[in-house]
Amino acid sequence: MINRDEFISDEDWREFLAFSKDLETPYVVINPKTIELNYQRLRGFFPYSEIFYAVKANPAPEIISLLAGMGSNFDLASRPELDMVLSLGIQAERLSYGNTIKKAGDVAYFYEKGVRMFATDSKEDLRNIASAAPGSQIYVRILVENSTTADWPLSRKFGCHPDMAYDLIIMARDRGLVPLGISFHVGSQQRDIGQWDDAIAKTKYLFSCLEEYEGIRLSMINLGGGFPTAYIQPTNTLSEYAAEIKRYLVDDFGEDLPRIILEPGRSLVGNSGILASEVVLVSRKNNTALNRWVYLDTGKFNGLLETIDEAIKYPIVTSKDVPGGKEAEVILAGPTCDGQDILYERYKYRLPVDLKIGDRLYFLSTGAYTSSYASVGFNGFAPIKTCIMPLKE
Repeated sequence: MINRDEFISDEDWREFLAFSKDLETPYVVINPKTIELNYQRLRGFFPYSEIFYAVKANPAPEIISLLAGMGSNFDLASRPELDMVLSLGIQAERLSYGNTIKKAGDVAYFYEKGVRMFATDSKEDLRNIASAAPGSQIYVRILVENSTTADWPLSRKFGCHPDMAYDLIIMARDRGLVPLGISFHVGSQQRDIGQWDDAIAKTKYLFSCLEEYEGIRLSMINLGGGFPTAYIQPTNTLSEYAAEIKRYLVDDFGEDLPRIILEPGRSLVGNSGILASEVVLVSRKNNTALNRWVYLDTGKFNGLLETIDEAIKYPIVTSKDVPGGKEAEVILAGPTCDGQDILYERYKYRLPVDLKIGDRLYFLSTGAYTSSYASVGFNGFAPIKTCIMPLKE
């Protein structure tokens, strides 16, 4: 049985149960108090940085407004995200278009709305920015290998080799853009702090060479995200990440650091959410099968996409949990008519042996990449609901 106390306090658990007692599963409940505390902690550990919240992690307007009021900026990936953020009264000067894969029309739309900071990692994209967003600031995303140490890797698809980044910075200057800096992302839920060391060293190489040989002085490093939230697999503490990353920065750049940007998503909102699901069926595949199959009313297509390859292992508690209760291994699966909708088969959760249809499973730390990843209605199952608890003074 998962020790719930390791992931949520008794007070927060009681508040969740009281708030959600009449809600029909499946749903995700978000506690904004947790997000507020997470933001304050991140600011405390990285006082020299600017925070650009990655809206894709959880785009609930209540979360955006809360973070905006605390001083956060925002990293955006699409026109709808831009429209939503602007509709909340957030100024374009606080926004960055961090998606390196975008249409020329989208660049023009962002520029028209006042955004002047764009990420890039390719020549064609840079040409589009120079044409549709003249005079804008650009930062180039470099490749970082993180396929083995991040629970949700982001390598290969995004970024370019430092040699190409060098050329893109020169190209940006020659086309009238403002070369701002270098960005990278070491992978989401990154458990190896040393990944930042390697990425910062590559960034320092680019800063030095571009200034020495091209006369281009870059002024910003975007450290991306990657800071973890609380899942089953242990990670270092945020204070340990902060201390080591500051050491890497000072080792390479000295005490007079460039402008530093963070793009947290999961670390700000991950542990703020609880996803509640109901048991639809409990069965065995034959009369002597050791493991039960437990089918839920939510799965990969309506809230739990990050269980692909069993990458993210959420803490799970049930409505039948009792100290010392008898448990056995299960296979967890979702409700759809798709053979891929199996959540955990290799990794065996142990759940109460008396688990029955109608009982509830609670997936903790599900505030990030749950509702935002849900399908619009595969098999007719509606996207999972997000409910925001009131923020108490």
